[in-house]
Amino acid sequence: MSTNDNPESAMHRRHSSRSIKRKKFDDELVESSLPLKPNIRKSFEGPEEMETSSPHVEVTPTAEDPADKRMHRQAQELVRKTSVGSGSLTGDKKTVKKKKIKKTRQAFAAAKDMGRWKPTDDILLIDAVMQVQDLTQVHLAVKFSCFFSLEEIQERWYALLYDPVISGLAKQAMKSLPQELARAAHAKALYSKNEEKILAKIFTSSQPTVETFQTVLDQNISVFHHGRTAELLKRHWELMKKYQLIEDQTVQPLPQGDHILNFSDAEDMLDDQEILQQRDDAIAHELKIADRKQKHEIKKLEEEIPRWELLVSSVTGVAKQEMDQHTIAVLRGRLVRYLMRSREITFGRSTEYLTVDIDLSLEGPAYKISRQQGTIKMKNNGDFIITNEGKRPIYVDGKVVMKGGRAKLQHDSVLEIALLRFVFLVNERLASTMK
Repeated sequence: MSTNDNPESAMHRRHSSRSIKRKKFDDELVESSLPLKPNIRKSFEGPEEMETSSPHVEVTPTAEDPADKRMHRQAQELVRKTSVGSGSLTGDKKTVKKKKIKKTRQAFAAAKDMGRWKPTDDILLIDAVMQVQDLTQVHLAVKFSCFFSLEEIQERWYALLYDPVISGLAKQAMKSLPQELARAAHAKALYSKNEEKILAKIFTSSQPTVETFQTVLDQNISVFHHGRTAELLKRHWELMKKYQLIEDQTVQPLPQGDHILNFSDAEDMLDDQEILQQRDDAIAHELKIADRKQKHEIKKLEEEIPRWELLVSSVTGVAKQEMDQHTIAVLRGRLVRYLMRSREITFGRSTEYLTVDIDLSLEGPAYKISRQQGTIKMKNNGDFIITNEGKRPIYVDGKVVMKGGRAKLQHDSVLEIALLRFVFLVNERLASTMK
């Protein structure tokens, strides 16, 4: 039986005319230029896109075509350059970041390895030694962040000079210090002798202002420390004025005729046998009680003295001889006598940043008194006027003077300022000559 006669066998021999598609392997790729186009385009994009693209591209040309081999080498070289360029960009960023982290860690380690010595302490030490050139004065005058003995200051100074490790750590810590803290530390530098000589030449009669000290600072910029300002110079000048260190100020001479007892004379008068005697506790206790009673009586008498003096002076008209030829008036309290030796004085509570002519805190508790409570001024006609510039009221002979108010002071006027009481006494003989 022939196959043509059997229809089932004819169905089995039937097939499609389409070719069967299958995956091609690498050795069967002919068109090697096709995968190069997207890579060439990517090479001209930004660095972020180049990092995301895959740097490994394999192109296998046919062995028969030498042009394909040359194109294959060019593609591989282009891919290698692209990968190297992107790696260098990311490497630079990582290097900069590592340097910043390393610098921060070094600054932290430098401050940590310094122990109790802080960068501000090193600035104070260096400035003070450069100003006064004496470690003993530096130990006595400079206020560090904590207490350092003279030996510790000497060791630190020698270490900064001769120890390269400690000096390097100190320099790095001072460089990393904020500018505000460094500027505040430089402002606390001690004053040298040349600086104080220039300030002593500014007379008190000229009543200098901040502009005056700014002019002096500009004219002597090579003498003054680089951390000085006009405000700091004025504050130090007022401190020198308080201790009578200005050239136009005269210091009162010592009294003549009376022998002044010094320490060596007092030491010679001591009896060593009395010191070496055994102490009797019972007698010491009785003496202590008697001494307490006597001190209590003395205190009561001292409180009554001003009352009796006012009574005697009002009856006799003769004031107490407590003013010399340079004192215009006296503001006398229970403990302290304040002398007025110029036409105008300020009174209040002295602080670190403000000084007044009369510091009322020496008399008693003055926490309620303003830093600049007021002024007392002598006019050309001889009248004394008190002006209240503080928040607290001032009572003059029982009359209240509020802030901004004025009142006339008479001889024996009683002033009350925040629970402190004073008597104002006038040297009428000197005041009459100054009219």
